[in-house]
Parts: sequence; C-alpha cells; structure tokens
Amino acid sequence: MTAIAVLGSTNMDLVAYVPKAPRLGETVTGRAFRTAPGGKGANQAVAAARSGAEVVMIGAVGADDFGVRLRSALASAGVDTTALRTVEGASGTAHITVDDEGANSIIVVPGANAHVTGLEAGDDGRIGAADLLLLQLELPLEAVLAGALAARAHGVRTVLTPAPAQQLPAGLLAATDLLVPNEHEAAALTGLTDPYRAAEALLEQVPEVVITLGAAGSLYAARGREPRAVPAPQVRAVDTTAAGDTFVGALAVALGEGRAMDGALAWASCAAALSVQRPGAQDSMPSRAELVAFAAAQGVR
Repeated sequence: MTAIAVLGSTNMDLVAYVPKAPRLGETVTGRAFRTAPGGKGANQAVAAARSGAEVVMIGAVGADDFGVRLRSALASAGVDTTALRTVEGASGTAHITVDDEGANSIIVVPGANAHVTGLEAGDDGRIGAADLLLLQLELPLEAVLAGALAARAHGVRTVLTPAPAQQLPAGLLAATDLLVPNEHEAAALTGLTDPYRAAEALLEQVPEVVITLGAAGSLYAARGREPRAVPAPQVRAVDTTAAGDTFVGALAVALGEGRAMDGALAWASCAAALSVQRPGAQDSMPSRAELVAFAAAQGVR
C-alpha cells in the first residue's frame, strides 16, 4: 500500500450556496448554508486515503469544537492523526460561496494553521517513512520548506500544490519534484496566461509540472519531453470546491502504485470528476471502489 504524508492545513468550511457570487459591495441572498471539514491539506489527505493509501496528517487544529470535528473527520476517513496537534485558540476556517454553476470563491482564515511553523518531534521520521509528501501553501512557508527539505533528505517524492498562489522561495522550488498548480496559479507564478508557456517557464525551476485545467483536464510537462494534455471525463458540476485536492490526492496514490504519468493523470481526473458531482469538500470525495468502477467505465484502468 502506498504511504503518503501530508503536511498541510485543516479548516472548517463555512459554505454558502448562492445563485450568483456577490460583486464588490453587493449583498445577495443565499439558498443554503452548511459547515463541513476541509482545508487543502486535510482534503488531500482524505482524498488519498479514500483512493487507497495509508496516510498520515501533519498539522494543527484549534482547541475548539471545530478542532474536534476536524480531527474526527480525518480519523473516520482512515487518516492517521497522531501528528495533528491541538493548539490554543480557534481552528482554521474557510468561508466559501458556491454559485449555481458550481464555481466557488474562498476566503481562508488560518487560525491554528498559523502555529505550524516547522516540524515537530517525530515528523521527520513520518515524512521519511512515506513514498510521497503532499504540500500546499495554507501553512507558513517556513513549515512547508522544512517539510520539503526533510523529504528531499530522505529521498521522498514531493508534490507541491502552490495554493493560495504566491511567489515561492527558490529553496522550496529546488526541493519540489512535482508542482501541481491550476491554470490561475500557474499564471500567477509566471505571469503567463497560456498554460503551455507557463509550464515551460515553471520547468526552469522544477523537473515536472501538472497544470490542472478544470473541465478541460490537465497538462503535463517534464524536462526533456513534449508537454501533453490529458482530457477529463465530461460531467455536470455541482460544486468544484474540492476538485483540485481530490485530483492531487488520487494522483499521489496512482504514482505511488507505480502508474505511468498519463495513466495516473487519467485516474486522478476520474476522481475529480466524481467529486464535482456532489456538494461539499471531503464529503464529495470518492471511495476506492467508486473510483475503480467509474474509471473502468471511462476506459481507465
């Protein structure tokens, strides 16, 4: 079984469903509201666990009711929460609007995640025991860099999702094996709106890049190879909140199981396609059995 370590955020998602997202200064009436466990780190951990990996989550929750729920949700998904510490204060929250087209906008308040500024005792060993380390940018950059350097020291493959988009230190990029931005994050990192040109620019800093393109699938680029697009199954999206995290979690499992990149990307796209057909973040993520069945129906093995 693939072993995956995730160093990342845990947030409670506060989700408002609206006919259309409000413009600046505008108030709109929503049609529903829900709270659900989320956070890019926790989402990727759950996605990987449901896709068939053994997963350990490294991070922090607050000493509040949200913290209890966040820890319980991870444990219920089969994620090891031994390295998920509890700190004083509030847990992280994400304030999300989802419109009738399934598109979303998100404001993240870090809360407990801001307390994760480096590795704790035992974290280095947990990372070293993994096949892959998943990283995102909802923790302080010094913690992300510490995790990436630990992975590099142990020969563990690092997969970095550069979200929320921001300029990255050279040391972090140098310790990244696979960078997985969406097209907007790739543009923010390079100043280039064309995904192919953005991928080419990013390859000057990392050896492999996957740019996710929403319903259009993904673009894979690696040094010394021609970039290639991998299409996604066409489905009706209800909520795209967790699509990217579902994609990354499933991709990590597929790579850990030894799939070639094209097959791994097709597998990950199937997982994301399943997730967008359901509301919520972690609640929308498919089980291994669901993913296998759907992928087979799409001709993906």
